[in-house]
Amino acid sequence: MSPDVTAFFDPATNTISYVVRDPSGSACAVIDPVLDFDYASGRTDTASADRIIAHIEAEGLELHWLLESHVHADHLSAAPYIQERVGGQIGIGANIRVVQETFGKVFNEGTEFQRDGSQFDRLFSEGDSLHIGQMRADVLHTPGHTPACLTYVIGDAAFVGDTLFMPDFGTARCDFPGGSSAQLYASIQKILSLPDATRIFVAHDYKAPGRDVYAWESTVGEQKARNVHVGGGVSEAEFTAMRDARDAQLAMPRLIIPSLQVNMRAGQMPPEDESGSVFLKVPVNKL
Repeated sequence: MSPDVTAFFDPATNTISYVVRDPSGSACAVIDPVLDFDYASGRTDTASADRIIAHIEAEGLELHWLLESHVHADHLSAAPYIQERVGGQIGIGANIRVVQETFGKVFNEGTEFQRDGSQFDRLFSEGDSLHIGQMRADVLHTPGHTPACLTYVIGDAAFVGDTLFMPDFGTARCDFPGGSSAQLYASIQKILSLPDATRIFVAHDYKAPGRDVYAWESTVGEQKARNVHVGGGVSEAEFTAMRDARDAQLAMPRLIIPSLQVNMRAGQMPPEDESGSVFLKVPVNKL
């Protein structure tokens, strides 16, 4: 089966969110939705999420799932906002518990912050499956960028999160807590073992040098042949040496501090204080 895929590009965070539709009916899933956030003012906005909702309503779709490929460090999730308006269950990888434990300590969260993944409706592990109408989606655990990264294989399409980028841009960084370039290499090989015609949909694009337009769709065959980091049979040793050296030069994502605190809570803000105000913490010298 070949799902209908509609992409929504967010230029502020270079994120691509997807509405994935069962071509034989009205069921759909949303993958990696974005909540707009202005760091300077601390204000949120729902324009990006509202575009997705408007599409769902205009097409007469029934939202079954809101699927997170991982706990993103570069944007806040709009999953609970969309769920409140058009339904759906929120799912993420079962290793969210590892991420919550790690960043619960970084942000000095108290015992009221549950580290069992219970903020999400469903936790997925390797080999799990779900249905979007008549379409079956299979779950691959693809860690390396983070411990909880998943790839959702839906018919002839694979939604790989940050594991792979477009072939001319390469692969994800692995220097966040819990990341591993060796794990990422193994995860990429798992993805590249899918049929060559499998469509690959990435979660971000930054326009590689020499490319004038944003892009987010390739194929397994193209990735195997042309990915600048892993294409053409690059060995694990070559990849890990390159990836680790490259990551050592990268700055932290601009929205990592608010993103982690919100996304490890399934897109919810931290609890209000006694006055009804919400605050995000800035850990000093922790990341």
